[in-house]
Amino acid sequence: MTFLQGFGASGADESQALWFAFQAGKLMVKLDHGRPAVPTGSEMIGHVPEPPWKHFFGAWSGKACYAVSLPEAVPEADGFELKGLRELFGGMDEDLVWVAGRAGQLVHWHRNHRFCGRCGSPTRDHSQERAKICPACGLINHPRVTPAIIVAVVKDRKLLLAHSTRFPAKFYSVLAGFVEPGETLEDCVQREVFEEVGVRVRNIRYFGSQPWPFPDSLMVAFTAEYASGEIRVDPVEIADAGWFSAGALPAVPPRISIARKLIDWFVTADGG
Repeated sequence: MTFLQGFGASGADESQALWFAFQAGKLMVKLDHGRPAVPTGSEMIGHVPEPPWKHFFGAWSGKACYAVSLPEAVPEADGFELKGLRELFGGMDEDLVWVAGRAGQLVHWHRNHRFCGRCGSPTRDHSQERAKICPACGLINHPRVTPAIIVAVVKDRKLLLAHSTRFPAKFYSVLAGFVEPGETLEDCVQREVFEEVGVRVRNIRYFGSQPWPFPDSLMVAFTAEYASGEIRVDPVEIADAGWFSAGALPAVPPRISIARKLIDWFVTADGG
């Protein structure tokens, strides 16, 4: 099954469209024999009041897809549940989870740009592109995408992993951080690694990218080699860090994340 991005629904059957409806950052799913599924418009209508905002953003296997912002007071109806996107990992088709992530980013953008940041007037959806426009002053805001780097640093067939102070669970991952204004991605790799663990790197190489809708990041992944320095963690960001061999890894992120793909790359290459 495939997703085709689109703008401006033309003749789409809304009753059979998939409604990716979010309330307070959680997706409204229907339960199909205990498994979460994305409801159609006809299944949602009658269970929830008319949503304040609905936005066509593409098609999944021929079915139109809408990002829907639900009112905060809408209760869960019988057969429906509100689920965080992380809760859906492993419980729903992985590609469909990423489609839900797209919708979640659009709902997050809508909720944060209902008023103009320049003059304070109410905004409206642009008719010609995916954007918010202020009728009063003309300011246009497109959906926000926040670039971040994530990097696998290798030294003598060992991988640099850290446990972040922000991680809710006791697992280790490769280092990551947000790109600063005016900074290249490669400069960000150098800065983030040094700031977080006091290590310098070299031979930075692009690995891949992944949207990460928590709430609106684009993770740009790299590999790099250790150049110099001893591990010295920033206690605000990092609780612990160390070098780990492929055969002695700690608990690591789930396979759906690009962090795990970097770690699996290291294991397959055995640090080579």
